[in-house]
Amino acid sequence: MIASLINIFKIPELRRKILFTLLILVAYRLGTYIPIPGTDPGYLQTLLQTDSSMGGGGGGLGDYLNFIARITGGSFQPFLFCLGIMPYISASIILQLLTQAVPSLEKLAKEGEAGRRKINEYTRYLTVLLCLIQAVFVFNVKWQGAEGTISPTMYKIVSVTAMTCGTIFLMWLGELVDEFGIGNGISLIIMAGIVDRLPGVIAYLRQRATLEFLSFQAEKQIGIEMVLLIIAMFIGVVIGVVLITQAQRRIPIQQAKHTRGRRTYGGQRQYLPLRVNQAGVIPVIFASSLLYIPMYLFGWMADASAHIPWISPFTFEIAEIFKYDNVIHLLIYVGLIFVFSYFWTAIQFQPREMSDHLRDWGSFIPGMRPGRRTAEYLERVMNRITYVGAAFLAVVAIVPITVSLLTGVSMLMTGFLGGTGLLIIVSVALDVVQRIESHLIMRHYEGFLVEGRVRGRIS
Repeated sequence: MIASLINIFKIPELRRKILFTLLILVAYRLGTYIPIPGTDPGYLQTLLQTDSSMGGGGGGLGDYLNFIARITGGSFQPFLFCLGIMPYISASIILQLLTQAVPSLEKLAKEGEAGRRKINEYTRYLTVLLCLIQAVFVFNVKWQGAEGTISPTMYKIVSVTAMTCGTIFLMWLGELVDEFGIGNGISLIIMAGIVDRLPGVIAYLRQRATLEFLSFQAEKQIGIEMVLLIIAMFIGVVIGVVLITQAQRRIPIQQAKHTRGRRTYGGQRQYLPLRVNQAGVIPVIFASSLLYIPMYLFGWMADASAHIPWISPFTFEIAEIFKYDNVIHLLIYVGLIFVFSYFWTAIQFQPREMSDHLRDWGSFIPGMRPGRRTAEYLERVMNRITYVGAAFLAVVAIVPITVSLLTGVSMLMTGFLGGTGLLIIVSVALDVVQRIESHLIMRHYEGFLVEGRVRGRIS
């Protein structure tokens, strides 16, 4: 391992890529502490003291918004990069969906590099629109009394503009990493925002952890049994993420033989790798973001109808259902993860196109007729393995919430050490390690493992 780390800096190109990526991440972290112009310094000081206690956002919608911020790299607080990169991710997802539904966009996507640049341009425009919408929403929900000496109206205009510009700047930083750095720029920015919470989690544990055995419902202290449970969650999620992220279903592919003169070509057997978790962490992020919309909407309706006797109980019951500590909310959360897992996989994985490519290359799956039968077989296999990947994502997503509700420990800590945050960190780290290892092996250096490249489960 040490020899591999030394070899990284022996390759000039790889060294430049890594240093450039680190420089971009440093610039991103510095920007997260730049307050929005006009924000009251006293409000910021009170906010930082409250946030450092890891106490959450006071329950309800505020606590849930903080949870979403910690899995998307934002903060939802009056700082320049408070929206994180989530609007760009949402815009990219919407454009990919429209590419499959709108014929003109589908034709544009098949035009090669020129079409890809045009779609990226549309994505940027949509990102600006989503930033404006989300900035107004966050301002109205989270920032009460944040303005300093300027008028509330002017502060709202400045805040919405600053949040939009911050996200656009992050989008540009991510594209720079994609072009000149190592790894996926957007994923690295999200991971950096999550890792930034690690000192707070450690401080929270140091303040409240004790070596005594306490009940799981202890309010101010965390007993040794809870510490062991968090460690078990951490180890289990890391092992599971490595196995599921790297897991593949290998489909045997036989190459057809053809004769030219006296020589016979082809006939080799290869494998078509299908990833078990084809959708990555997108279903969890998208399901989390989608769920806070009805939570806010019905919560607002319950407050607005509090003085209407015949409608108040109805709206209150609906608002209770969509609270994150409700069982029905968790079931909806799991259902959305499954839906988005299959939906995203259906967009990314096109069995008919893959079947046509195999036929054009003179390859076939043994026992399957090329064309429609091959496409149906690939789709059937992908549906089965996607179920496993979606189930794993659902378990990782709801375990921290369940543990927090049963033990009283902050969901922000359980989510970081044993949930979605850790899932994103491990997945992005694996991707970066594999890219660095590819550079090493391509230049005849050993990878990080003596026996070969980083691998997971293969079925």
